[in-house]
Amino acid sequence: MQDDPKTLVSTGWLADHLNDPDLRIIDASSHMAATGRDALAEYQAAHIPGARFFDVDDIADKRSTLPHMAPPVELFISRMRAMGIGDGHQIVVYDNSDIRSAARVWWTFRLMGKTDVAVLDGGFAKWQAEGRPVEDMPPIMRDRHITVQRQAGLVRDVTQVAAASKLGDHEIIDARAAERFRGEAAEPRPGLRSGHIPGSKNLPFGQLYNADGTMKDVDGLRAAFDAAGIDLTRPAITTCGSGMTAATLSLALERIGHRNHSLYDGSWTEWGSFPDLKIATGDA
Repeated sequence: MQDDPKTLVSTGWLADHLNDPDLRIIDASSHMAATGRDALAEYQAAHIPGARFFDVDDIADKRSTLPHMAPPVELFISRMRAMGIGDGHQIVVYDNSDIRSAARVWWTFRLMGKTDVAVLDGGFAKWQAEGRPVEDMPPIMRDRHITVQRQAGLVRDVTQVAAASKLGDHEIIDARAAERFRGEAAEPRPGLRSGHIPGSKNLPFGQLYNADGTMKDVDGLRAAFDAAGIDLTRPAITTCGSGMTAATLSLALERIGHRNHSLYDGSWTEWGSFPDLKIATGDA
């Protein structure tokens, strides 16, 4: 894998830079409620030295009824300053999660105009499997100034996605499992219809990873998008159940050099709850 401090870095890269004064490490683990796992408790028990915990449900838009929507700029600034994360820092985000939540936090930083941020390839599982150091003590955090410039083009709302679906001028890429995309499986959140956004295509996020949890190389990523029938010459909108695994698609698009992409933050939790929005079932 080619290390890129703006998208993806290896465990070896992080080990080499672990003591850099301007490195900030974030544990972005998040779990579906059905797993019964407590991400904060797991962080407190063991994390990469110096890592801060990023709670995606707390650093979110509390005005929305939808889960973990992108935070307002003011809240993001406040939380990052308190966590000692600011201008001039290289950020590495990792998780120990089945839903690859680190990609969502990577995307959140990008939304806020911060580009010196990368996901740790293979996450905490790979780090531990290699016998690398962990600790259970929280880091000493000192307030740090952070400048934010929100990149509105990286996020889409339901009105914009509905227009893209109707006009067919974007590739809308759904990261959910094929059974959910086709409408054959019930949604994990009660009250949602089953199916997908008309005109969207399905690329389950798990297909972008190798068996060991590392992300596929550039050729492998391109092959996955190609197999899903996705035209990479067109602008892309990524979507999923609640805006979490869609970020893996966004990270993969960035890895292969596709810069014209945005994320539908409300995703199926929003779309599937509106009875007046059309849905499609079956294959794309």
